[in-house]
Amino acid sequence: MIDSVKSRRTIRRYEARGIDSSLLNDLLEASFRASTLGGMQLYSVVVTRDEAMKAKLSPAHFGQPMVKGAPVVLTFCADFHRFSLWCERREAVPGYDNLMSFLNASMDTLLVAQTFCTLAEEAGLGICYLGTTTYNPQMIIDTLRLPKLVFPITTITVGYPAETPAQVDRLPLEAAVHQETYRDYAPADIDRLYAYKESLPESRKFVEENGKRTLAQVFTDVRYTKADNEAMTANLLKVLREQGFISSPEKPRSL
Repeated sequence: MIDSVKSRRTIRRYEARGIDSSLLNDLLEASFRASTLGGMQLYSVVVTRDEAMKAKLSPAHFGQPMVKGAPVVLTFCADFHRFSLWCERREAVPGYDNLMSFLNASMDTLLVAQTFCTLAEEAGLGICYLGTTTYNPQMIIDTLRLPKLVFPITTITVGYPAETPAQVDRLPLEAAVHQETYRDYAPADIDRLYAYKESLPESRKFVEENGKRTLAQVFTDVRYTKADNEAMTANLLKVLREQGFISSPEKPRSL
């Protein structure tokens, strides 16, 4: 298992053959054994196979070809709706319309999603994690008809690989592992830890194509800008409020 995870790679092109429902259900059922807060299982997974539905989801993911090209698209959602309904039917009063509950459900959801990805790859499937899910949540909510207290967290495209792409680099272990307490980074540490990433031909090409002086500037000025992040943050909070995870501020009373 360790060797297979170390050799894993993101797959964006898939064979035309579908995934048998029994295999997919086995993988999902096994992934539901992932750790979960209080045994509540605060997640739901929407399985999309229909071509028309994939086409409706595609704009939310900026038209990335994997959405239409994969035989299966899985949307993993933080879900306090189901648990709240159970509480109400059992004479309990749920109080999960708040940000803490959203964070708890999000952690549950990501644990299941990652477990699914590992199991799927062990079964010979390829996956691609789409980080765009929380960029356009309202489009996904509308398309998948998600009720209050359900929020899309991540989308996984899955299928049999039709490519063997090169592995993407990773920082060395010492970059992210701290013993006992957090050890801050000296300038020399940062230079050393990012030296390999910056030296890669694709990184240098990335810098040149974007007219920047450093790879870091590509991230801050082009790919993940402050303005974009602030706009998406505002939208995220707006949709969280509409989905019931953040209470709307009370309007001041008129005198």
